Amino acid sequence: MSEEISNLKPDGESYPVVKTEEQWQKDLSEFEYHVLREAGTEPAWSGELEKGENLTYSCRGCGANLFTSNEKFDSRCGWPSFWSPLAKDAIIEIADTSLGRLRTEVRCANCGSHLGHVFAGEGFETPTDLRYCINAVCLTKAE
Repeated sequence: MSEEISNLKPDGESYPVVKTEEQWQKDLSEFEYHVLREAGTEPAWSGELEKGENLTYSCRGCGANLFTSNEKFDSRCGWPSFWSPLAKDAIIEIADTSLGRLRTEVRCANCGSHLGHVFAGEGFETPTDLRYCINAVCLTKAE
């Protein structure tokens, strides 16, 4: 995708956390900035995400709680997979046609950072039949 993420939600409202591009670049590493603020993707199987029970994962960009280890599952796709976000209002889903086909992008509802994509109907035996395929670099263990 490699597009710069705006400080405005698709509906034109501002995200609760707004930073200048200079602030984002100061707060994030070059790679983190590329994925979170330019909608990049980390290579499959390259990301590290703390494992364990009853963990909460937050947005690396703003610290908002997004997912928990209770909804995490092994989809064998190379990226952390969740069958549901922590709360529906924790994320925003946006139509993405950047690869010439329709996908659904997932962004943090608090700061607008790109997290990954959500896919439906892949046949995983999860309660929602959804796979939130999230870049590990976008998440950090909540304190």
